[in-house]
Amino acid sequence: MKQTRLTMRTRIAAIVSIIVFLSVITGSFILINRMTEAYEQELGKRVMAIAQSLAQSPSLRQGLESPEGWRIIQPIAERVRLATDVEYVVVFDMNKIRYSHPLEDRIGTPFTGGDEGPSLTEQSYISRAHGVKGTSIRSFVPIMDEEGAKQVGVVVVGTLLPSFLSLVWASRADLYLSLFLGTIFGIIGAIWVANRIKQQMFNMEPLEIAHLFGEREMVIESIAEGIIAIDRNERITVLNKHAARMMNITQDVIGKLIQEVIPDSHLPEVLRDGKPQYHQLRQINNVVILSNRVPIIVNGKILGAMSTIQDRTEVYHLAEELTGVRKFIDALRAQNHEYLNKLHTIAGLIQLERYEEVVEKILRFNEEKEAQTHFLTQRIKDYSISGLILGKISHAKEQGVELEVEPGTSLPVLPDNVQEADLLMVLGNLLENAIHATAQSNRTDKKVSLLLEGNEDGIEIHVTDNGIGMTPELQARIFEYGFTTKGAKGQGIGLHLVKQFVDLLGGEIYVESKVGEGTRFVVILPGPAWEMEGGN
Repeated sequence: MKQTRLTMRTRIAAIVSIIVFLSVITGSFILINRMTEAYEQELGKRVMAIAQSLAQSPSLRQGLESPEGWRIIQPIAERVRLATDVEYVVVFDMNKIRYSHPLEDRIGTPFTGGDEGPSLTEQSYISRAHGVKGTSIRSFVPIMDEEGAKQVGVVVVGTLLPSFLSLVWASRADLYLSLFLGTIFGIIGAIWVANRIKQQMFNMEPLEIAHLFGEREMVIESIAEGIIAIDRNERITVLNKHAARMMNITQDVIGKLIQEVIPDSHLPEVLRDGKPQYHQLRQINNVVILSNRVPIIVNGKILGAMSTIQDRTEVYHLAEELTGVRKFIDALRAQNHEYLNKLHTIAGLIQLERYEEVVEKILRFNEEKEAQTHFLTQRIKDYSISGLILGKISHAKEQGVELEVEPGTSLPVLPDNVQEADLLMVLGNLLENAIHATAQSNRTDKKVSLLLEGNEDGIEIHVTDNGIGMTPELQARIFEYGFTTKGAKGQGIGLHLVKQFVDLLGGEIYVESKVGEGTRFVVILPGPAWEMEGGN
């Protein structure tokens, strides 16, 4: 038979109701106990006042000085006892012989309370005594002679103290009402609290939450990217093993302030302004990582911030494979278009039987291609970079733009801190933007020039075009993430990545542009030696 589980709402409501019920009971008993203490103090003051009043009576002094004084004292004591509703009024002399008592057969016998000693030394006080009828509160007041110089006896006034249970019974109506109202309000409050908690937990049961938490941990640890998350107090709540490895964190940092663990994480900035930061580059122990930082927003409120980080090298290896295929396809497409145009020209000349011009054009085209390829492969030892430039030359021709590689171009070796993929990214974005801007102009001589110089000490890139140019307002925004002038075809990422990479290496990038005249980009990438000199 399937076991029925109580829902969390029911359990919370039951527990809170029981707690409220027990709280009301406990509070009531504490209150009654305090009432008992207050009542005892009040009774003590009352019996003390009665005893002090009797001690001033001349009749009591006269009776204590007479052998048959009890006949005078007993009637007075009984009248006072009955009038004040106390349990007893006892008067005894300095030999502790009683002169009055509610039970007349005890008159003339010694007082044996055990707590009367101080009263024989002219002291007034209140004492608690336990008798057959229960606990009593009694006051002892000395009786002095007329001159007040000599003590002649003691007045004892006592009354029974109500028991705790009797007070509870006397207050049972109020107690029942308190329990009833407290329980009703407790149940209502418990149901409200349970529903509130249930809503905040997305109506999930604890077992479901435990399963979800376990799945979440497994998913976070299985993701190939590093993940770091902080709460609204800027304390780390999530840091998976990939993030710990990439950030060189070897200790448990959950619950610590992000500034203490990763001072330059920039996650507090995202937490404060709520603006995501995408494709941010950062260098850690000679490893460049790529991070995205986004706020964690629930029901319109920012509850934290999260960062995903990737080893930029791994990302670029994958991107290099994809972009290599894309470059190859683009180059083939551009060359195919160019060859078709050449073939159409040659076919027309053949039909016109102008064979000498056909041979001349074939030779000229072949020489032009060989010259470009020879120049680039001799001056630039990295074939991927040479291939990129050749592809861009063909692409530019397809767009009606002439891409010219300046004679001073030379790159025999890359600096140790610049990867091939990095340079491809920078160079490809600069050339693509220049070709696009030039193709949009109304000039007949649309040109883009490239100067690429460098060695192990650094690289300098000049890309100049005579395209449409840019206004100062556009120049101020070209490096912003997501900003593009290419419309729906643009993504606004290329120049942002170029700027980030240049800043990461401590390099410089300059832009000169005039509307209608063109644009010139200058990028300087320092080598390792340059970086060390700058650091010193």
